[in-house]
Amino acid sequence: MNTIRRRAVGALVLATVGATALAACGSDSGDSASGGTKTSGGSTSKTVTLVSHDSFAASDAVLKDFTKETGYTVKVLRGGDAGAAVNQAILTKDHPQGDVFFGVDNTLLSRALDNGLFTPYAAKGLDQVPADLQLDAAKHRVTPIDSGDVCVNYDRAYFTAHKLDPPATFADLVKPEYKNLLVTENAATSSPGLAFLLGSAAAYGDADWQSYWKKLKANGVEVVDGWEQAYNDRFSGSSAGKKAKGDKPLVVSYASSPPAEVVGVTPAPAQSPTGVSTGTCFRQIEFAGLLHGAKNTAGGQALIDFLLSRTFQEDMPLQMYVDPVRKDATEPDVFTTYGAKITDPKTLAPDKIAAKRDEWVKAWSSIVLK
Repeated sequence: MNTIRRRAVGALVLATVGATALAACGSDSGDSASGGTKTSGGSTSKTVTLVSHDSFAASDAVLKDFTKETGYTVKVLRGGDAGAAVNQAILTKDHPQGDVFFGVDNTLLSRALDNGLFTPYAAKGLDQVPADLQLDAAKHRVTPIDSGDVCVNYDRAYFTAHKLDPPATFADLVKPEYKNLLVTENAATSSPGLAFLLGSAAAYGDADWQSYWKKLKANGVEVVDGWEQAYNDRFSGSSAGKKAKGDKPLVVSYASSPPAEVVGVTPAPAQSPTGVSTGTCFRQIEFAGLLHGAKNTAGGQALIDFLLSRTFQEDMPLQMYVDPVRKDATEPDVFTTYGAKITDPKTLAPDKIAAKRDEWVKAWSSIVLK
């Protein structure tokens, strides 16, 4: 579950755009794979640079396939969590640090688009992507690459032992039988925490979401800074290897967390020890875009095409624990066997998120943290 841990921690959505150092990481496939042709300026013309958050991951074989097919070697610049990476891209937009940015999601998409980060490009393979995931279909400034659902997860053993049905919906979470059982992440410092807030706003609307959180606070919800603390330290169903398990049988996590709990477990269990409350989910969609002013436009376009290819899409689930966006991509068996399929997630339009996000987080903080 290493990738899930990195992916989930702190979006810092209210942070002022500030300097964030990008850690340069060499391509997993190695620069020597392409034979990198040097130009008179000293740059490597056959290198394409991907700027992303810390959790970008791909198998060595897949990156080598890209190099073999195109001649380009991928260099990855990782810049912290998604919020920090987006902020850094905005700061450096006049002198971009790479060719492609991957990892802006629908909670932060408007910020990137409003700042003119991307050059339009219609990627190959978009005909295999459902229309509801193509949030910038009119202009193609960004290309959807993956999706994932932030949902309440539950510890099956706890609910079996207490002869209690796990909660199924947002409304269930405020019932007396679930008092003091839920831990969630701070919406001001955590990507899943923000997504859970947005899910409640989508469920209850502008008029009632604050009343919902007042009820949730009265019902004993615990708030921690980020996903790792919530899932690994406070959640009783986590298999993070700690000696003392947490005492919260409900946690805000991902619909892909149950498969991650059984990867590498032998013999394979009949079901994951954790489950998903499928009526509590908010859908996140991650995008890639060709950075405006990119030095290697052709390489950037080739990389975006590859991120949307079946090869990359089918490698991605067990690398980043997210779902492919291509309709013809096959998910690994562990996802189909142990994962929860969310058929009706909560969603909000990017312009709605842009208009209300900071206001909602400020109001949420006033309700829950005081």
